[in-house]
Amino acid sequence: MLREIYRDPVYDGATDPVVVIEPGGGWWMFYTQRRATHPDPGPGVSWVHGSRIGVARSRDGVDWHYAGTLEPDGGGLGLTAGPPPADVDRTHWAPEVVFDGTGWRMYLTEIDGVPDRWPGHARTIVAYRSSDLVSWHRLGPLDLASDRVIDAGVARGPDARWRLWYKDEASESITRVAVSDDLESWSDGGIAIDGRPHEGPSAFELDGRWWMIVDEWRGMGVFVSDDTVHWVRQGGPDDVVLGAGAVPGRGFGHHGAPVRDGDTLWYYFFAQPATTPDAGGDGAATADVEARRCAVYRVRLRVDAGRLVCEAESSH
Repeated sequence: MLREIYRDPVYDGATDPVVVIEPGGGWWMFYTQRRATHPDPGPGVSWVHGSRIGVARSRDGVDWHYAGTLEPDGGGLGLTAGPPPADVDRTHWAPEVVFDGTGWRMYLTEIDGVPDRWPGHARTIVAYRSSDLVSWHRLGPLDLASDRVIDAGVARGPDARWRLWYKDEASESITRVAVSDDLESWSDGGIAIDGRPHEGPSAFELDGRWWMIVDEWRGMGVFVSDDTVHWVRQGGPDDVVLGAGAVPGRGFGHHGAPVRDGDTLWYYFFAQPATTPDAGGDGAATADVEARRCAVYRVRLRVDAGRLVCEAESSH
């Protein structure tokens, strides 16, 4: 059975985790710090907005301690110990962090203000660069297919080109892709995954093929590719991994990302163990504070008879 790896000590709303391992062996987790237990977050879905990027650190990827939040400074973002400010005027969601060969890149969803509803608010993916995972220099927003884009997932494919997959809410919440040779200029690559609405795409290589996991709010859809361009769904249209019953309580898997640790590929993701059947989706619309709380989990990814499977850890 899966067990919790991490809970955010400020608002207990750790979501959208991405984990990286620096060359010296230190583990870093960056995540959306939802304001799940904030005493007065505002009406509607304000509690899902007004979020900073939380940071946690670990020596082994299992035992994590809170390190603070990425706070705006003159040139970008900087890691600041302690809780975020009580009042914020901008929303940060769903960081993606990748190593580009010489340093780190972050692709962050940003929203002006603290919206209390979903429609009517532009969402932009903004690029940052860092040499130490602490100070992040803002490079600027990416010119993508619409102004309703969130949840970047970035990887370098077998053709040596970089691809950035993202949820386009202006296109029925499917995954589009942008392509780059240098991480500086991007061109539209069209639709990568269509069909059932989803979010949180993450792509990775395993056992000689490429895989993409997407969050369908009922478990995770899995797609497979030989070239990171053409994707085929694993199983039928209703097949998912980390679906109902995968997480203790009523929760199931949501938006995560992989990290390679030697020969092992871990997938970190979040769930809301107390989510009730009427909460809907990932529970973002619920007024029940207990159902808003989130936890981070991880599974080991492997390929068995041509299928991607998720395995719980057998021991600490």
